[in-house]
Amino acid sequence: MFFVPFCLIGALLSGCASLQSGSNEAKAAVVTPAPDAGFIANPGRQAARGDLPFQKVWIKPGFDARRYKELVVAPVNTQYMQEMDWLHQLSSANLLGSVQKDIEELALYFHDQVVMEFKEDPNHRFRIIERPGQNRQPALRLELALIEINPSQPALHAAGWLTLGGGTAAAAVNQRRAAFEGRLRDLQTGEVVATFADRDMQDVGPLDLTRLTWYGPAKGIMDQWAKQFVQIANRKPGEMVTDPIAFKIRPF
Repeated sequence: MFFVPFCLIGALLSGCASLQSGSNEAKAAVVTPAPDAGFIANPGRQAARGDLPFQKVWIKPGFDARRYKELVVAPVNTQYMQEMDWLHQLSSANLLGSVQKDIEELALYFHDQVVMEFKEDPNHRFRIIERPGQNRQPALRLELALIEINPSQPALHAAGWLTLGGGTAAAAVNQRRAAFEGRLRDLQTGEVVATFADRDMQDVGPLDLTRLTWYGPAKGIMDQWAKQFVQIANRKPGEMVTDPIAFKIRPF
């Protein structure tokens, strides 16, 4: 269960505009960053930035995103998802296989959402290309890895496989969190020019019977990330991209 500071609850219930403008800080109060999974080299050089919605960011000094006009979105890596503690405490091989299949489908969903958001961007900031060699102008490659999706307790009960033990696995249940790590690579030189990572959550409430899949609101979180990639790509110098309020208060 998450502890929400009293002042934050008051601001939420009052619809305070200052909370909206500082929603990155509101998220930081209740969502801790995921541990570094290993997808990003040199994660220690990343830091939080008040103008960006992701919890950890590094941008190569002198990197000029404006010169890039095309983008490849690589298939989403799921290697680190397979290392989640709770995944290995499932009670049968059939369940494990089913969840692993879901993970692959979620990775494809995340990839396709990012591609769709860029293709539907009214500013046409990047032309999406399918693979290296198709670019006609300087291009970037966006590489993403899903590193965490926590199962929701109602879904596990409904599916009849809430067989997790204590410790880390039990603590993960009902967290309703998802996390990713990402990097931007210059397509021509192969150099990594930016890295970023984020963990987010939705629906911190007593129960949500409308989402009886084990991955709960993960797709909604991915939708949000995909939109944020486009917002960041389009932002003007000095412009802030804020995170939506990271949770909901549900009294009953």
